[in-house]
Amino acid sequence: MTIAEALQQGTVLLRNSPSARLDAEVLLAHVLGLRRVDLYAHPTRVLTSTEEAAFRELLRRRAAQEPVSYLVGKKEFFGLTLLVDRRVMIPRPETEVLVERALACARALEGEELCIADIGTGSGCIVVALAHALPRARFYATDISPEAGQVAQENFRRHGLEERVTFLEGDLCTVLPERVDLLVSNPPYTLWEHLPLGITAYEPRLALDGGPDGLAVYRRLLPQIPAYVRPGGFALLELGDGQAEEVSALAREACPGGLLRTWPDYSGFERVLEIRLGTGGQQENKRLAGPGRPGRPGNAGRSAYDL
Repeated sequence: MTIAEALQQGTVLLRNSPSARLDAEVLLAHVLGLRRVDLYAHPTRVLTSTEEAAFRELLRRRAAQEPVSYLVGKKEFFGLTLLVDRRVMIPRPETEVLVERALACARALEGEELCIADIGTGSGCIVVALAHALPRARFYATDISPEAGQVAQENFRRHGLEERVTFLEGDLCTVLPERVDLLVSNPPYTLWEHLPLGITAYEPRLALDGGPDGLAVYRRLLPQIPAYVRPGGFALLELGDGQAEEVSALAREACPGGLLRTWPDYSGFERVLEIRLGTGGQQENKRLAGPGRPGRPGNAGRSAYDL
């Protein structure tokens, strides 16, 4: 079987996938140790029997809806390659908005030696991206799952960050040894019973299930923020679709004096809640609609503080 024939056969076998051709390309490139573009540079190359068997096995698993990222053991996030397997949730593109906002907040704090915490780190994708962009900052990454911690720490090692990122196993903020300047989190916020089989059969429920209304973890996390983020610091939380109003209401109650703002993702959904902690002075308990990022919809508004 040639590369061209393998791709054609793989695309047919995966015809129920919305990305059948791409899936076949990624899986075949993984088996052959090539880039996807190399498949088209050498279409007549013949697969060995071992390569063909490995490719067929990956096709079988993908046809059963196992995620491609688990099949190849990695996922690209914010231009970086992260190790992923069934111990952790697969990083999603919308979470890159959280990283973008965290970097903007770090600049607003006007300090290079910041202390930053990633709560519920999972694969460590968020903290790895931030640590690459903020080389003088130091980081804590927490997760209640020891299995997720194993994956995260391997990613820290692979990216040379083990001296700058400290993993702490425990529930939310409770294991942090000090207050931080910036806190980021992508809490579980989905309704488990509404998720497709390709997620519920493979990805860890602990990382995705937000309880009966998707807000269970927010209700526990938000009240912890004033005790673990220094006055004037920031907390950034990823949001599920349609959750901005309810989570903002919880934040106003939990963080009196905080300034709240939401930011959209590339599809226009309010994806990130940004909280700037009060400094103990006059209460600023208003919610500001996120003005968006330059060049994106909704960028006409003005903020009470300029990032």
